[in-house]
Amino acid sequence: MEKMESIFTDRAWSSGHREEMDRDGHIVLPGLLTADARTRLVEALSHIQSLMPGDEEYKPSHYAAEYNDYLASLIGHPQMRDLVHEVLGEDIRYDHCVSLNRPGGNGGAHWHSHEYGETRPELGFVRIFFYVNGFAPGDGALKVVRGSHLFRDASIDFQSDSALREGWIQDKVHPVTGQPLEIEELSAPEGSVVLMWTHAAHAVTPRRAGSDTRWTVVYAYRNPGLPSRARWLSEAFEERGVPGAEGLLSLY
Repeated sequence: MEKMESIFTDRAWSSGHREEMDRDGHIVLPGLLTADARTRLVEALSHIQSLMPGDEEYKPSHYAAEYNDYLASLIGHPQMRDLVHEVLGEDIRYDHCVSLNRPGGNGGAHWHSHEYGETRPELGFVRIFFYVNGFAPGDGALKVVRGSHLFRDASIDFQSDSALREGWIQDKVHPVTGQPLEIEELSAPEGSVVLMWTHAAHAVTPRRAGSDTRWTVVYAYRNPGLPSRARWLSEAFEERGVPGAEGLLSLY
């Protein structure tokens, strides 16, 4: 395969990063995306945005890599593969690539988590968010509950912070630190990458009406072994394949 341009400025990953992610459920890597990658991602995500709303299955958004060659090329990018291997080990599969663009006035997203391997904790599933132009608190910001992933509860579904506090969070403590679970709103500078375990509770604040579009895409990878309901990957795309992604597209 032709040598690809770097997408990460510094891909160094330490045992401390993994400890933080395992404890909190997520890790923020500020400014990891290169300037060139940010430029190309905005072009690619603008293209996806131009195709929306698309059909009733939201295919341009949910199957974003199948609608844009640059997004597809990142599935098996050497730096991406290395990062995923460091988190999940050697046996990995691509799961999906979804555009999460949020223009000014977007309503955000309610509290939720995702499923995979509740009865088989050795199977990991990680989501990798590219926040191309970042976000500030209260403006399309990611909200988290540190330690929520350790409960491996895929049924978390609440429309507001107060509903989550009065419902699922109530009386729960972090299984490792012993601290009461709390809602936290993150911030991320331009070019930040966030890694998150799939069972972590998360939500997104509304994007302010006067703000520009928050350009974001999420790539997901997992250890194979069970079906994945989040696997947005068409049969045609799997058969066509992607240079550099050999061995990543099959279910098992």
